[in-house]
Amino acid sequence: MTEFDLDQTDRLLTTTKQVRKRLDLSRPVPRRLLLDCIDIASRAPMGSNQERNKWIIVEDAGLKAQIAEWYRESAIPYLRGNSTMTADARGARVVDSASYLAEHLAEAPALVLPLRLDRVEELDLFEQAGFWGSVLPGVWSFQLALRSRGVGSCWTTLHLPRHDDVNDLLGIPQTVTQCALLPVAYYTGDGFTPAPRRPAAEITFLDSWKNPVPPG
Repeated sequence: MTEFDLDQTDRLLTTTKQVRKRLDLSRPVPRRLLLDCIDIASRAPMGSNQERNKWIIVEDAGLKAQIAEWYRESAIPYLRGNSTMTADARGARVVDSASYLAEHLAEAPALVLPLRLDRVEELDLFEQAGFWGSVLPGVWSFQLALRSRGVGSCWTTLHLPRHDDVNDLLGIPQTVTQCALLPVAYYTGDGFTPAPRRPAAEITFLDSWKNPVPPG
């Protein structure tokens, strides 16, 4: 017997999306709410229970504007040049919403950067797997905690070509890795529907590559 309402947990997991156009850029997000969500995120699995993850909340308008400028520097040519993303209507909608976010990033009430001590590029593949596996589950937990409180977020990485500059801007040591950048705001509208995805049977193999999983 499970102690959870599976309908509710499944709805949370399947309807937590990357929110761009539906971020309410005019409504502040309480700092206490962000700290509560980071507190929840810190309970996510991490290698050897070593608490090497850090977070920065950016609310200062000038800092947000500079980060947004660097973000657009990468985002606009990337989105314009990626023709494979606009090959169908769904991809075109993603590009449109991503372009909107690039133009309005600085208006988000808060930008949240999840960080981890050490520089990932200095690690080998085995170490990198443990590195990412110790921080990214917490970022997803943070997004789930926000969603359950009516707050949207978007996992972005297009600022990372200017990683070192953002480190300098925010006083982050160059020995630290930025893992993502999340604009955070209350979302508009009544809710979200599950994202369309291929069924598990089409993307899962049994015992060997491309060996289908039989039903039952």
